[in-house]
Amino acid sequence: MHQAKLTIDPAFKVAPVRRRTFGTFVEHLGRCVYTGIYEPGHPTADEDGFRRDVLRLTRELGISTVRYPGGNFVSGYRWEDGVGPKDRRPRRLDLAWHSTETNEVGVDEFVRWCRKADAEPMMAINLGTRGIEAALDLLEYCNHPSGTTLSDLRAANGAKEPHAIRMWCLGNEMDGPWQTGHKTAREYGRLAAETARAMRMVDPGLELVACGSSSSSMPTFGAWEAEVLEETYDLVDYISCHAYYEEKDGDLGSFLACSTNMEYFIRSVVATADHVGARLKSRKRIDISFDEWNIWYLSRFQNAEPPTDWPVAPRLLEDHYHLADAVAFGGLLITLLANSDRVTAASLAQLVNVIAPIMTEPGGRAWKQTTFHPFAQASRHAAGDVLRIEPVSPSYETADYGDVPLLHAVATHSEEGTTLFAVNRSADGPLSLEIDARALGGKRIVEATTLTDADVYARNTADEPDRVAPRANPDVEHDPMRVLLPPVSWNVIRLG
Repeated sequence: MHQAKLTIDPAFKVAPVRRRTFGTFVEHLGRCVYTGIYEPGHPTADEDGFRRDVLRLTRELGISTVRYPGGNFVSGYRWEDGVGPKDRRPRRLDLAWHSTETNEVGVDEFVRWCRKADAEPMMAINLGTRGIEAALDLLEYCNHPSGTTLSDLRAANGAKEPHAIRMWCLGNEMDGPWQTGHKTAREYGRLAAETARAMRMVDPGLELVACGSSSSSMPTFGAWEAEVLEETYDLVDYISCHAYYEEKDGDLGSFLACSTNMEYFIRSVVATADHVGARLKSRKRIDISFDEWNIWYLSRFQNAEPPTDWPVAPRLLEDHYHLADAVAFGGLLITLLANSDRVTAASLAQLVNVIAPIMTEPGGRAWKQTTFHPFAQASRHAAGDVLRIEPVSPSYETADYGDVPLLHAVATHSEEGTTLFAVNRSADGPLSLEIDARALGGKRIVEATTLTDADVYARNTADEPDRVAPRANPDVEHDPMRVLLPPVSWNVIRLG
């Protein structure tokens, strides 16, 4: 049996827990919007056509922010198409996902849905086929109180009060050749800077996100961030990171350690941003918005036959997650929390149906994927401050990352209690974890749950939605404090 130890001490603070770490993402892609959050004919649909069953699961998931409307979709989006009477809204070809967009849902509906979901809206603007003028128009429509053509149009469309959107993404993945309107770093940086400057003339208090690299494997990674921030440093608050991971060629060991790459990504971007800030002699600090992250079997999408038609809301990217996916996913969450000093916002991509923790059937049920549980538990229990812990753990050899510890963990602490989030990456046996919590003053384990299964590829389904779900961990000792973590497992241990 593997043995590991760690010490929890509230003196070793990283940063406060950032509620925006638990953001998510709704894009006009596949069935995320249509038959996902919105389905007027569904038995649970409310007066606005939103599925109440999805809203209930969304609130249970515990999301904080929602990034919208893309993603790749936004780089060809005309926001005006999605406002006003629905029977007059145009249907458009969406080049990003080779679909037809009906525009039944637009900015007003999205903000209305966010209010029902108790979430903060986060808006992305089109810097692919559009630019400064369209961004200013959308900002005026959303946030100006009244007395102008666009603010009065919003009121006439049923939203008398401003939407008051604070966080805005200046485009999406503009480093990617797949992006409509793809640009070089210098081209994008100049456009982003001029757009940010103009938006701040309307409202200096906006929080603005510049596009970083869409992956740390991009050939322009590092150089892209440096050039973009040279243009935008004093005009933006965040640089974005996007990362997706999948198990490749049956290499479970490397997959369970994929958060190692996320850690590298974060540290590299922080170093680059700070270097640019030092060169510019700026006292400002740029934070990271990790506004796309998830497990995504991208290779399946890339190897699929390209579509020949333009369907409405086709089934796209509907990955069916298993236990190992959920454990790797939990490791990514641990990494985001552990870097809360610089990663102050994040968006799980996406919320419903499309590489999502929530699945639906048109006219039918909604249910939880395995990845639902780590997110919901972390959102519910992470509070107060993130603590720095240094586990002593055996390691194992991976093809992609070399030696990696079997134990990956982070703790949070508040007056209400302390929570340890831990992943056992070992596929060949349990991990006995000894916890030194003397600095907490005699706290004991009040709850320990584990997400695991004898089959690491076990999945949930609509008929068996709780096959993989958190269960009470029976293997808990109090003197010394010890918990047995099953192989390939996500674990939540609460002290009080």
